[in-house]
Amino acid sequence: MDIVIAGSHGLIGTALTTGLRDRGHRVRRLVRRDAQGPDELRWDPRAGTLDPRGLRGVDAVVNLAGASIGDWPLTAARKREIVASRTRSTTLLSEAVAALDAPPAVLLQASGIGAYGDRGDTLIDESEPLGHTFFAGVVRQWEASTAAAEAAGVRVAHLRTGIVLSPEGGALGRLLPLLRLGLGGPLGTGRQYWSWITLPDEVAAIIHLLDAPVRGPVNLVASATTNADLTRAIAVRMGRPAVLRPPAWALRLVLGDLSQEVLGSVRATPAKLAASGFVPRHPDVEAAARYVTGAG
Repeated sequence: MDIVIAGSHGLIGTALTTGLRDRGHRVRRLVRRDAQGPDELRWDPRAGTLDPRGLRGVDAVVNLAGASIGDWPLTAARKREIVASRTRSTTLLSEAVAALDAPPAVLLQASGIGAYGDRGDTLIDESEPLGHTFFAGVVRQWEASTAAAEAAGVRVAHLRTGIVLSPEGGALGRLLPLLRLGLGGPLGTGRQYWSWITLPDEVAAIIHLLDAPVRGPVNLVASATTNADLTRAIAVRMGRPAVLRPPAWALRLVLGDLSQEVLGSVRATPAKLAASGFVPRHPDVEAAARYVTGAG
């Protein structure tokens, strides 16, 4: 397949590019500087520039672009940038795809499990309504930005990705070093559910969805585990204690709205992914802990 990726330089995008090329696919990356070869296409979401002719003959587009939500504090200006970076890039790509005489068959569009807000221990599949947190509002606008591609008949799947676990950092970037030093532990009560997926499974799921006839929201998670159980499993594999517990009030004070994602509980199930035949390599917390700590 001939695949174009936006947001190819992040943790997921880098691994996905490698995974696709290893499987024999041609990958072209959208870049915000001058293209330096046939495998790059220039675009500028801020200026709204992307020549649709560069997408001619493409079989699929994967859009992972968007400003990081892990940077804090989340000031009003930062919040605007988080929303704008997602809606601008998605609208631009969607309209460029729709302008083609022969659009690609599929657009796989990044989204987030924060779509559902704080839902306690309720098991959540893709039929659940969106929540009312800041990040749920981001997802609402983000996913709506694919309207042009959907109207053009492109199969659009919204990748509602959970916490991506990787020894290279990612969502665990601040937590893993503390756990290695024996200074980590549950966040807040630790009873909140974190819906997660390992980086290899995230990449494999995206590649699977290039062909699987799935559209609309898709929970890209392998499982959901309480924060305490996930933290404990990783710490045990490291041979370290996990007893220090930052209180919820302190996390809210330091993180602001980002604390909604850290302390909020989303117990998502990968209903559509499982129904389409995808089987994760790391389906449970023990397998994930082995992978994150380099033991499997």
